[in-house]
Amino acid sequence: MTFAELPVDSCGTSDCKHARGACDDCKVRLFSVCAALEPDELDELDRLSQVKHYPAKTMLFDQGAQAGAVFNVTEGVVRLYKSLPDGRRQIVGFALPGDFLGLAMMDRYGVAAEAVSPARVCRFSRSAFLSYVDGKPHLLRRMHEFAGHELSLAQDQMLLLGRRNADEKVAAFLLNLQARYARIGQKSVTVPLPMSRQDIADYLGLTIETVSRTLTKLAKDKALVVVPDGVRLLSMDKLDALAAA
Repeated sequence: MTFAELPVDSCGTSDCKHARGACDDCKVRLFSVCAALEPDELDELDRLSQVKHYPAKTMLFDQGAQAGAVFNVTEGVVRLYKSLPDGRRQIVGFALPGDFLGLAMMDRYGVAAEAVSPARVCRFSRSAFLSYVDGKPHLLRRMHEFAGHELSLAQDQMLLLGRRNADEKVAAFLLNLQARYARIGQKSVTVPLPMSRQDIADYLGLTIETVSRTLTKLAKDKALVVVPDGVRLLSMDKLDALAAA
């Protein structure tokens, strides 16, 4: 689930600035909602955008804060989470490059967002973006497609937290993440894991010890091998069988 927004009066970085021509140079434009736009429409959108950079572990916005902008992740990974009344954290999703955030029409953010790795985003004033979208049915259709994809991810998350055991949860998480990377042109048997083991545990509803133990077990079963900054999937059959359970 990646619907969230930035406060309009918060830059969050020391290098907040307008960037012209950013749409032309964007590496994820073809995988984002922007792919529906013609060159002249991209120029118009570019004039509305600001490029912002967030160091790792920097908060983009807080849960419950006043909403005021939308943004598109172009580099890095952002974790989205809810703080529970007892102080615990439930991660509800990870935003990857190409994810356009802030499309939910809510006055306040329902989640908090924090950069997992150094992140780059294009930020738009919410009111300006809504005015821009108005009258562009082709862009609205593209946004609805992305909304359907986000709903599918949310349903997958509900299933992960429900009836699956630890092995099944971890296998499904890795395969889903691999599919999301492939969707933005990064198809590989090596799945980057910029998030921590604790992040994965908070997303899957497990303990960090269980996540580490499960990865070790899958490695012993030759389903995967742990590599620097990620895992390499060795047996898709074994992982598919677990994820489908």
